[in-house]
Amino acid sequence: MQKKSQPKHMKSEDFSSDKYPWFIRLYGILSIIGGGVQIVATVLATLRIIKLVQGGFDFSQLEARGHASITTLVIAIVLVIVSVILAAMFFVLGIRLLKNKFHKTATLCHVMIAVEAIDLVCRFMLAGIEADLIAPTVNMLILFALEAYSDPALRAERQKRFREQKLADKEAQEAGTLGRDTTGKGYITLNFFNVFWVFVICCVLGLILEIIWHMVVVEPGVYQDRAGLLYGPFSPIYGFGAVFMTVALNRYYKSNPLIVFLVAATIGSAFEYFVSWFFETAFGIVAWDYSGTFLNINGRVNFMFFCIWGVLGLAWVRYLLPIMLKAVNIIPWNWRYGVTTVCAVLLLIDGGLTLASFDCWYERMAGTMDYEHCSAIVAFCNENYDNEFMQNRFQSMTMNTDNASRV
Repeated sequence: MQKKSQPKHMKSEDFSSDKYPWFIRLYGILSIIGGGVQIVATVLATLRIIKLVQGGFDFSQLEARGHASITTLVIAIVLVIVSVILAAMFFVLGIRLLKNKFHKTATLCHVMIAVEAIDLVCRFMLAGIEADLIAPTVNMLILFALEAYSDPALRAERQKRFREQKLADKEAQEAGTLGRDTTGKGYITLNFFNVFWVFVICCVLGLILEIIWHMVVVEPGVYQDRAGLLYGPFSPIYGFGAVFMTVALNRYYKSNPLIVFLVAATIGSAFEYFVSWFFETAFGIVAWDYSGTFLNINGRVNFMFFCIWGVLGLAWVRYLLPIMLKAVNIIPWNWRYGVTTVCAVLLLIDGGLTLASFDCWYERMAGTMDYEHCSAIVAFCNENYDNEFMQNRFQSMTMNTDNASRV
């Protein structure tokens, strides 16, 4: 009897023997329940808001309180919309996990991570560091792990090519080509290792350039600490800017220099604007103000720094990125993942502690700090990072709590 051929539309990963472990399927059940409950809760909350509006809620109260209150309302609306989208996504994710559908699950997780990040930012801007940030943070970590586990390429090659990859890494490092994109689609491989060290190196280089700029142009001969984290010589805005530029221009590093310049300038300026807006609305912090300069937008970006971002991006993609690869290849091949993991954990702790210290600084300045019933991390920040310390560490920042969007 002739066997039937496999339908062309059947996905190679959809075999009955290929199943998620029980604990992942359990997470799928919880995702379905949680997503359904969240949708119902959001619908009920929306109905209550509609009744409130129909009952004659006086929106002039928001106008009387100024821009910050209107911004708070907008962020709250965005949070509601994002919560509904996330709930629906978790419902779909749970169904896929229970049915052992590996196909496109990694892509779904990737999108959910981005949406969850927006949810975290909105919650943080509305209430600061509170207990309701724990669940979204845990969900993001789980989604990262689930994305890696579900990725068809990673799953198919993880065991088969482990030893071969280690040998290839060793040979590539000896040849000075470790990290290059062997497919030819881009200059470097956009894996965690490369992206992390792009971030770290540009955090340091950006801070050095900003200090020099301040000493030479802004206040000649005057040193000012421009660091963006509590510990270490790091300015994250340059690190994130470099990562975004590298990802966007990786395939086009040989393109027309004008195109590279414009893309880099646009990405850098857009991110600079977002960071300025975020710090002002979340903490009332102003780290720079370009008001009165040529073609500035709300004092957050201007034409001169648009051009500077373009020049930095062009120099980075064309000239500095190859140097970075050579520098990173100095790390012994059998140490690279261990060293990177340790450094990433330390940098995450530094970043999280920095945000916590900003939050405490805001509450002290706003007079809302509850010293008697605060958490251990808040007590630690109050004891070690008081207002004087924060002002000395972040010398370019000023705080006006009235500009924040806190509720």
